[in-house]
Amino acid sequence: MVVVVDAQRTSVRQYIDMYKDIAMNEMKRVGVPAAITLAQGIFESESGNSVLVKKSNNHFGIKCKAEWTGEAVYHDDDAAGECFRKYDSAYHSYQDHSDFLRSRPHYASLFNLDPADYSGWAYGLKKAGYATNPRYPQLIIKIIEENNLNAYTIAVLKELPDFQQRDFEVKTTPGNIISTSINKINKALEPAKFKAKTYNGLKAVYADSGVSLLAIATQYNIPLITLLDHNDLLIDGLLESPTWIYLERKRTDGAQETFTVTGTETLYEISQKFAIQLSYLMAYNGLTENDVLKKGQVLSLKSKVLIKESNKPDEQVESNISTSKTIHFVKAKETLLSIAKEYKVTMADLRTWNQLKTDQLKIGMKLIVSN
Repeated sequence: MVVVVDAQRTSVRQYIDMYKDIAMNEMKRVGVPAAITLAQGIFESESGNSVLVKKSNNHFGIKCKAEWTGEAVYHDDDAAGECFRKYDSAYHSYQDHSDFLRSRPHYASLFNLDPADYSGWAYGLKKAGYATNPRYPQLIIKIIEENNLNAYTIAVLKELPDFQQRDFEVKTTPGNIISTSINKINKALEPAKFKAKTYNGLKAVYADSGVSLLAIATQYNIPLITLLDHNDLLIDGLLESPTWIYLERKRTDGAQETFTVTGTETLYEISQKFAIQLSYLMAYNGLTENDVLKKGQVLSLKSKVLIKESNKPDEQVESNISTSKTIHFVKAKETLLSIAKEYKVTMADLRTWNQLKTDQLKIGMKLIVSN
């Protein structure tokens, strides 16, 4: 069917016709009911007419969050100038919305519901923190019922009678695809006891593969976002291999001067092994998170030249950089806007001083924050 779209504004019916097939395919791929996906898309994007969707292809109002490494736009929402994800197409927005819900433990209970129970899903999304609008469930339900969107969910269930017994392929972080199911997620969140020990001079626990950091955070009454930050992680997922998890912030340098790569380690594994913050390890060696280490490569675990670190103005820390300018090492969850606000400069200044072509930042990136 060919859909003729008004050059000025897309109607709800036109929006549904354009995106219903994507919503149904995403339900098959990941498990989010097609009716819920379409209703959220209609509501969050104003049927594809919102300012945000016009400049970012972001149909679901998903903010950047800590793990986002793609392009971003800044838009007034709950606060002024908030960071929102930018996509190449509406398809990528729909795909990211599906992965966003499926990969986060606090939405896990929704996947225990009957997919056709759109009311349960709507209230569950609000309870899990998807939206701040107190009437969000009623608004989503109204859109579904007025447009008979549950018919698309039912169509998928008829096509896939074993739908609820399937595993789903989910993108948890860029380049990381895992096979997961609600049973695996729930098992990972079961109460567990982790004995804290001292490792590298810091309080830490040893966790087996398949464990969710949420279980550790809960036992030690640490906010999940804080535990993730202590361990240079961007999102809570199931640990792929046994590892030490620190209950306090890692140091800015290692206990020894250097480390020689044997050929199997990653930058992250080395940062955990020596309890050094990943951003500092990368900065000391002029590396990025995407760099592949080579066997025999010698890494500096300590800095070589003293400079003033921008976010600790009263302290002197070590770095390989020799400069009189104030330097900021980008940490997890930081954006160009948040850094500009912290140092009371403009985003335009930061772009000029650092010759930035985009506003996308990477952990460990060095920014000049004063002229």
